[in-house]
Amino acid sequence: MSDAFIHFDKVSKAFGIVTVVDNLDLSIGRGEFVSMLGPSGSGKTTLLMMLAGFENPTSGAISVGGKRVDALPPHKRNMGVVFQNYALFPHMSVADNVAFPLKMRGASRSEIVERVTKALDMVQLGAFHERKPIQLSGGQQQRVALARALVFEPEVVLMDEPLGALDKKLREQMQMDIRDIHHRLGLTIVFVTHDQTEALTMSDRIAIFNHGKIEQIGRPSEIYDRPKTQFVAEFIGETNLLGGKVASSSNGVLNVILDGGQPISVASATTQEPGQHVKVSVRPERIELDSPGDGQNELKVRVTDIVYHGDHLQVLVDSGHRSFVVKATRKAVAPQVGQEIIASFSPEQCWIVS
Repeated sequence: MSDAFIHFDKVSKAFGIVTVVDNLDLSIGRGEFVSMLGPSGSGKTTLLMMLAGFENPTSGAISVGGKRVDALPPHKRNMGVVFQNYALFPHMSVADNVAFPLKMRGASRSEIVERVTKALDMVQLGAFHERKPIQLSGGQQQRVALARALVFEPEVVLMDEPLGALDKKLREQMQMDIRDIHHRLGLTIVFVTHDQTEALTMSDRIAIFNHGKIEQIGRPSEIYDRPKTQFVAEFIGETNLLGGKVASSSNGVLNVILDGGQPISVASATTQEPGQHVKVSVRPERIELDSPGDGQNELKVRVTDIVYHGDHLQVLVDSGHRSFVVKATRKAVAPQVGQEIIASFSPEQCWIVS
């Protein structure tokens, strides 16, 4: 983007002969919330550590606000950092933990008291000034770590798996709290996670990492509904991959003959040559059972298994050539194992991936 606030220009990082980040370009706008999502070892945390100043790039440049920062020490980059393990000082009170960055910057006592009070109120811990970290729950400790990262009003807040140690309910609450703080303060947040739902819930944009490169970056809806590659389709959410050959294409629609011989239509932003083998991604929740309609792709299938998930049923079906999964709502009429049924989905609900 032309108005990039944070910019990685052909950044690489190698540890010995192993390249962890590979010639990567990435721009982040001021006030954006960008999540870096990928499996372990994909390079996302290393990129965050280079931005924070805890690792140095092997090559390339990192700039913030138009100024190079890759040669600056961490304390001169004006960035707040929140880690998964909280990194709180156990012998200090909550207030002293939050005050630590201000003391290191030589702030006056009155300014420290004012800013610490404001930061703790922001994370709903205004009554916890004198407690020690050991007296707090995991969620409360993470709120203290967040307050410490915000107290000196940094330009950028970096978060490395900050919610990974929390249980599901606390994690979801903290997701909403961080989203709210981001919106209220207009912070630029770079957030590392391996949790797909977390990235979809919180982010303005998501960068999908794989082997030190970004496979795709875009809004959550783009990443989920229009994955560019098989890796992205399979990594974020669940998907079915149906193989087939292009029969023809016109007006942004590809006519594909699946490997099992059944024809479907696929909305596509790219043209493909007739005879070309393609993979079609279809999300399980986009498929309906036994409710065909005009313009829908219809596949004759047999139900082979049903798994109860509370709010939905996971239905495994066999098209005669391959099996795939359907996510059926509880409101739908539940199929039976062995039942012959029609699985249908529209051309707009499937996508060609490379």
